[in-house]
Amino acid sequence: MFIDRVKIYVKAGDGGNGMATFRREKYVPHGGPSGGDGGRGGDVLLVVSPHVNTLLDLRYRKHYRAERGENGGPNNMHGRAGRDLVILVPPGTVVYDDDTGQPLADLTELEQTFVVARGGRGGRGNARFATSTNQAPTFAEQGEPGEERNLRLELKLLADVGLVGFPNAGKSTLLAQVSAARPKIADYPFTTLTPNLGVVKVDDQTFVMADIPGLIEGAHQGQGLGHEFLRHIERTRVIIHMIDASGWDGRDPLEDFHTINFELAQYAPELAERPQIVALNKMDLPQARERAATLTRELESMGHKVFPISAATGENVLPLLRATVDLLATAPPPPAVEIPDVVETSDPGLQVQVEDGVFVVRGRQVEKRVAMTNLENEEALLRLQHAFRRFGVFAALQEAGVQEGDTVRIGELEFEYIPEPWEKEE
Repeated sequence: MFIDRVKIYVKAGDGGNGMATFRREKYVPHGGPSGGDGGRGGDVLLVVSPHVNTLLDLRYRKHYRAERGENGGPNNMHGRAGRDLVILVPPGTVVYDDDTGQPLADLTELEQTFVVARGGRGGRGNARFATSTNQAPTFAEQGEPGEERNLRLELKLLADVGLVGFPNAGKSTLLAQVSAARPKIADYPFTTLTPNLGVVKVDDQTFVMADIPGLIEGAHQGQGLGHEFLRHIERTRVIIHMIDASGWDGRDPLEDFHTINFELAQYAPELAERPQIVALNKMDLPQARERAATLTRELESMGHKVFPISAATGENVLPLLRATVDLLATAPPPPAVEIPDVVETSDPGLQVQVEDGVFVVRGRQVEKRVAMTNLENEEALLRLQHAFRRFGVFAALQEAGVQEGDTVRIGELEFEYIPEPWEKEE
């Protein structure tokens, strides 16, 4: 099954927790803190594999989590880092942040790797917090949460040449004639339901050709199958426009030609400027031969190279392929998806909102500090309280109108607000 668009959730590994422990050795009656740091969480990586050609495997598994880091140990032993999680994708995969719609990566090269979610750092053990004034800290940090993301992956085939045209124009027959691809072929529209790729060898040159199915009038609006597969034409450098010159089912070949070009331009204006070669197919039928001269004259007057061919018998196919090779030699490289420079956004600052009577404090820095604090340790909570004061949490709550006894929530921490003694005096 050909799957070219999926949505998945990825979660990098959390960092391991630091340990709070003290040296307990013979002849060392007053051993100091010796808790080790936790290990870093594993990353989630997308890797381009030559053995994958669709996104089918990702359709049936939606959630991916990397391994968390191990907790720190006694005697200053650090925890092991979590293993990275590798997700294999086919070449041509474009990665989007599904929440913002922003493109993150365009994966076109084999073995290309993209870190889509980074693991959290390990929490520090209590040995790291010893100072001259606090020589026996009883707390350690929790591991930092790993990044998580909702992703949309879209596959855009990497083909040099795209075959376009109305259903039953003979695209699949031509692909089968010139390559080892064996697409389904039958004498009715929409025989081909998925794009097919084939490697074509002409003299000493090779190129990849793609049969793009489902283009009809209104394709750019989702009519037929075009809305699903138009994206696969975007990377092609040359378009072979297949026309059924026989006028099958009473169709007008020139009208079909203009209709397909209009649909391409509506989907992506740059496609209308892509180099095109026109193949007048089905010259093995008398009706097609009768129209060939008139159609060739009309199309050449528009500036197109025209080749009357028979995809079924192979008639005049080799000159068509040689002209395609010549055009590929001067065609520009395939367009890449523009990936904006991802600038690490600074913390926008604290935000306090009242939700159902609860004062909810949001801010990347303060939420991360809460997540890395052992909320069951009194000394750690005291340190967190000092951090809140330094970050301006209490001042922001007062500005938002918090009163004694109100409930405040920061991440997973929920507490009852009690003002500082000097605040009560005011």
